[in-house]
Amino acid sequence: MDELPRLLIAGHPWTFWLGWTWTLSSVVLTTWIILQRKSPVSTLAWIMVLNLMPVVGLVVYAYFGPQRIKRQRLKRWHKKAALMSKEDLSALRAEHTHAPLWAQQHAQLIDAACGLPMSSAQSVDILPSGGATLEALLHAIDGARGHIHLEYYIFEPDETGTRLLRALAAKARQGVKVRLLVDAIGSPKLLSRRHRARLNEYRDAGGEFAVFHPTRLDRLRPLVNLRTHRKIVVVDGRTGFVGGINVNDDGNEQVRPDRAYRDTHLLIRGGAVRWLQYVFLKDWHYAEGPPPAPDEDLLPAQAPGLVPVQIVTSGPDSDMEAIHRAMIDALNLARERVWLATPYFVPTESALTALTNAALRGVQVKLIVPEMSDSRIVTAAARSYFKELQDAGVLVFEYRGRMFHAKTLLVDQLYGMVGSANFDNRSFRLNFEVMAVVIERDFNQRLAAMFDDDLSQCKLVPAGRQSPPHQRLFEAVARLGSPLL
Repeated sequence: MDELPRLLIAGHPWTFWLGWTWTLSSVVLTTWIILQRKSPVSTLAWIMVLNLMPVVGLVVYAYFGPQRIKRQRLKRWHKKAALMSKEDLSALRAEHTHAPLWAQQHAQLIDAACGLPMSSAQSVDILPSGGATLEALLHAIDGARGHIHLEYYIFEPDETGTRLLRALAAKARQGVKVRLLVDAIGSPKLLSRRHRARLNEYRDAGGEFAVFHPTRLDRLRPLVNLRTHRKIVVVDGRTGFVGGINVNDDGNEQVRPDRAYRDTHLLIRGGAVRWLQYVFLKDWHYAEGPPPAPDEDLLPAQAPGLVPVQIVTSGPDSDMEAIHRAMIDALNLARERVWLATPYFVPTESALTALTNAALRGVQVKLIVPEMSDSRIVTAAARSYFKELQDAGVLVFEYRGRMFHAKTLLVDQLYGMVGSANFDNRSFRLNFEVMAVVIERDFNQRLAAMFDDDLSQCKLVPAGRQSPPHQRLFEAVARLGSPLL
């Protein structure tokens, strides 16, 4: 009996067994991917990668493949915030400043998709740069009395980050509860041994700290996806910051005046901040941060504002893709203009269709992307869509001189959206993102003025622009991999 296996092995070359191993693993992995029930394009792309590159493809899938997680909803905080938001809406109706019907239906879609209803703000300020955002943030921190909550994808221990860390440590010494949550992949330098002293200074002062999806050897699959790409700050439950600006010198024109990223952030005061607070608390709780004290006043009562604001979140803990749906619905609502700014333009098929549909029905559609982003592959993939956009009537502009990082959407005369999500598959489906929708004419006009100012730094991409054959091939290949980017 012992001779039979040896005879079987001896009778076939090693390539025979390698072929059977490849075939069986291909069948198993292909079946597994199909059962994930993702979009057909993404599913087919992953099947091609795994079958054409059997070993390398498996490694790539382990790091970048679709993954799902489950998170607990903090029912107590959600219920309290929802009751307060209803009071805000009642006050808006009493002041005859409630959103029009189309906006109410849009808000209902967002609420159904992510569970965050329409609220209000007393004011919404647009912060046009990292330096301006840092100064506003330091001013708010200086006035904090109860707590300061921060969540960032990138928090660098450079000049900008050190200045902020020291301000947080100073408030912690005064007895203010300071909680800082950073992403493990986005903030590796802050977590490194080299910069441990700066983080320890903050902790020794009493500041609390947590890491979102830390890289650990005991994980079966590394979480390169599923990052918190959010940028949230909440001070005393009344003042909130949200947008695209991280904490680093790359976005701070005070440190790098000639090459700092061009970016946009919001400073919100009023009831809508409670939803930023709720989002932070969910992420903090999930990242196993120390729980707040039961008597801590995290959702303080405050007078309703006159600006309708709705916070929108999405992430791989939900299949609803709330930000993706909200953007597509906003594009479908457009009747006059759609002005979209994004550093990474790798749209889903439905998002691309909604954008070109708006242009085809006569809406003025303008798109700003960077002339050269910090990813050559993403830049190439974005350019592969230009002809299709231009054929539909979309005006495509490339921002010159420095990295363009703003993420804004402006629709007609009332609608504005600003936040952390790019117009790409990764933001729509793979990362945790947050946006703020503001339904107000004055805000829309200020956002439009900023967009016009950005256009002065752009060049219009000419229709029919010719590229060398090798560049066209690179763009086509990059587009083929766009569902995986």
